[in-house]
Amino acid sequence: MDIRTAAKAAKTAAIQLAASGTDLKNKALQTIADEMWAHKEKILEANEKDLAFSRKNKLAQPLLKRLKFDETKLAETISGIKSLIGLPDPVGVTLSSRELDEGLELYQITCPIGVIGVIFESRPDAQVQISTLCLKSGNGVLLKGGSEAAHTNRALADVIVTASESAGIPVGWLQLLETREDVREMLKMDESIDLLVPRGSNEFVKFIMDNSNIPVLGHADGICHVYVDKEADLAMASNIVVDAKCQYVAVCNAAETLLVHEAVAGDFLPMVQQALSQYEVELRGCPKTGAIIEVKPATEEDWRTEYLDYILSVKVVTSTDEAIEHINIYGSGHTDAIVTSNRNTANHFMSLVDSGNVFWNCSTRFSDGYRYGLGAEVGISTSKIHARGPVGLEGLVIYKWQIRGSGQIVRDYADGTRKFTHRPLKK
Repeated sequence: MDIRTAAKAAKTAAIQLAASGTDLKNKALQTIADEMWAHKEKILEANEKDLAFSRKNKLAQPLLKRLKFDETKLAETISGIKSLIGLPDPVGVTLSSRELDEGLELYQITCPIGVIGVIFESRPDAQVQISTLCLKSGNGVLLKGGSEAAHTNRALADVIVTASESAGIPVGWLQLLETREDVREMLKMDESIDLLVPRGSNEFVKFIMDNSNIPVLGHADGICHVYVDKEADLAMASNIVVDAKCQYVAVCNAAETLLVHEAVAGDFLPMVQQALSQYEVELRGCPKTGAIIEVKPATEEDWRTEYLDYILSVKVVTSTDEAIEHINIYGSGHTDAIVTSNRNTANHFMSLVDSGNVFWNCSTRFSDGYRYGLGAEVGISTSKIHARGPVGLEGLVIYKWQIRGSGQIVRDYADGTRKFTHRPLKK
């Protein structure tokens, strides 16, 4: 099936899916979870093919870690689907209601966006998260994963499509794309696709935005910071920095830059360097950092780099405001954290840092739809329109206005025969 036919099929299915009830969608999600486990051998064998090919082509170790989809990862993914079943249906929720006049009522009701095109990296679990979130929120979806995961993506899509359609979900709601030409064609299809969610490099996301009339929601680089304040508990700070950098380096919410107040730099930098050395993290620091611990000199480019590897840039700052300024200049608006025992300093930091996720005394790695209880995510948005931060179910619905009348006409209000009451309706 060519991409235009696939997109039209998804559009047709999405219209029907928008009216599907909660019970049907949850039944389909349970069927997907059951069938994924029933077909685990097929899925794991497909992933082994992708891993073997990628190892042969010397794919970087952090990217291989992303690509790996073993039985443990499959079990985690199925657990995520089951948690999604337990979440409220985001469709059909009344956001506001008011009486315009007696017998004339206005309602603001949530509804699906329509068809969502998602271009994502070589993480097979991302495909499952994205497709099941779209199903629960009533959206059709076009999926284009990384070529390194082609076999795994195909196996997962086959299971998801077969299971969901057997449960009664409209045929064609999910379409898997596999070529770069498909992506280029996708950008031209504003008549069928309502939203694009690209996940990738800054250059890639910019290319998508510059070459399509379709609204784009997503983030580019994840240049995340941890700022250790002069009033931080240094043991806590060290633990947070190590987790933020090393718990999983090849993800967008891993820390890439460490900022340290000069008042504690002399004590903290040797401590955190020793803690990070267990993971063989390469440190690149400013001159003040280099005067305290041995590091490679950091360049201007380091402050703007998403390493996705065991590399961390380090800068000593003179104040919280300097830390905030650095983050707002060099950060990507993704996730930034402060470690401090001073509530006022924390509130000041969280108010002024211009990012979608801002934390106090915890790791940047908490920036995640599953950890937020959103039922995973289609991505993390650094946009300021519609959705920001992890985009879960609520980020995949929009709303429509409904008026329920009893024969009213505007002429009566224009000539003063009738007057609006504009009273809130009781819930």
